[in-house]
Parts: sequence; structure tokens; C-alpha cells
Amino acid sequence: MSQSLAMIYLHIIFSTKNRRPFLRDKDFRLRLHAYLARVCNNMGCNALKIGGVEDHTHLLTQLARTVAIAKLVQELKRSSSKWIKSENSKLYEFSWQSGYGAFSISPSHVTPTDGYIERQEEHHRTESYKEEFRRLCKKYNIEIDERYCWD
Repeated sequence: MSQSLAMIYLHIIFSTKNRRPFLRDKDFRLRLHAYLARVCNNMGCNALKIGGVEDHTHLLTQLARTVAIAKLVQELKRSSSKWIKSENSKLYEFSWQSGYGAFSISPSHVTPTDGYIERQEEHHRTESYKEEFRRLCKKYNIEIDERYCWD
């Protein structure tokens, strides 16, 4: 076969450093999500849904066949961190945590995952980021070392 084809859906999650609530302003958060979508799209990774709350972000994207997950997340964090600081001087201390979670999503779960990301504010009235991340890792049979998970 001379063609290389791939359709890989990813649910990516990462937090602000130490889960500091830097992203309280909803309008600013929406602008950040639009910026993150542009970064994804510029890398050939179709951004399907981006959402989150004051201390973390969720992305649903199609991973381009030529892009490694680590490179995508690295660029998302690097460029958005720079953008955040340039857009709001009060956020000069902003940074993302060093780690992230990336979970593969089957095509049949794209719509439910989109809805889950859409309802983040409602969802986090009853579940913290740590509880959510632990639950997702358990669902995907990923063992986490909590000594390194919460920077």
C-alpha cells in the first residue's frame, strides 16, 4: 500500500501547575480554547472540542499521522503559555503542569466525549481534577504514580 492512513481520536487532559486556578475568567478561557484549537489545526490535528475549568483543560482532537502525541502536547503547552502571558500581564506566573493524560477514543465515543468536555463546569461541581484524572486512568487501565502526577 503506497498510502499511509490514520484516524486516531485523542482526549488530552493537562492541568495548570499545581492546579492553580489561573483560568477563572470564562471569557479569557474561551479565547484560550480558541487559541489551542488553532495550534492543533496548524499541526494538522483537527481540534474537535476544547474545554475545561479554571485549573485544567480537555482537548478532543484527531491526531495527524505525522505528529507524535508528546510533540503535540509540548507545542500546545509551550505556545499557549507564551500566549497567556502576553494576553494577560496578571498571569505572568502562569505555567502548565509538566505531565498530561492522553486517551484514545473510538469513533463511537467521539460524541459522548465532546459532550463530556462541553459540560466541564457542571461536572466539576462534584468531582475534582484529581478525582477525574484518577477515574480516567483507572478506566484506561493506566497505573499512575501519585508522587509525579500532581505537579
